[in-house]
Amino acid sequence: MENISIATDTQTIVYEDAMNGLERAVKRAIDIVVSFCGIVILSPILLIVYLLILCAGGEAIYKQERVGYKGKTFTIYKFRTMQKDAEKNGIPRTEDERREQMTRIGRFLRDHHLDELPQMFNVLNGDMSLVGPRPERQVFIDKIMEVAPHYVYVYKMRPGLTSNATLYNGYTDTMEKMITRLNMDLEYLTTRSLWGDLMIVCKTAFSIISGKKF
Repeated sequence: MENISIATDTQTIVYEDAMNGLERAVKRAIDIVVSFCGIVILSPILLIVYLLILCAGGEAIYKQERVGYKGKTFTIYKFRTMQKDAEKNGIPRTEDERREQMTRIGRFLRDHHLDELPQMFNVLNGDMSLVGPRPERQVFIDKIMEVAPHYVYVYKMRPGLTSNATLYNGYTDTMEKMITRLNMDLEYLTTRSLWGDLMIVCKTAFSIISGKKF
């Protein structure tokens, strides 16, 4: 197992990855198979949503730089839900402000989590995993690390489409919720397993089907 530690003034906090090398390799193989099959099976939906957004005006795919595995940046893909140039000044928005900027189609996509579907391409090429911490923007990471420098240990995992933090902590638009999510992500690191990942995927699917907001 991989030991992760951070020294503080009074003690050393150790974060041990509960997955060994073989389990991480199997997890990656599952990511490849599931994301590839998902893209193929859902391709009609992907195409329909893409065309609907294009017809409504503006670019259909929203691209944004996030920080992921080993602290490397990558481009995340989502269906565009907000009006074009809604964040052209680079100023992060709260959830309420984001919803005000959403198009009619975008609001439907966001409420049903369909805007996340293009991220299967991120999973396929290795930027992300099916299950893992949500990738964050550098501007938010800088703020988090001012009060929680151990955030860097999130980099030991590929960011994911879903997680317990995503399901139960919701959209993180406050520092308190960001720290709560960090603690949940580090708990995932120290307890994760292939069976646990399956349970998270199943709970996510049930939440989407049942219309739960998260």
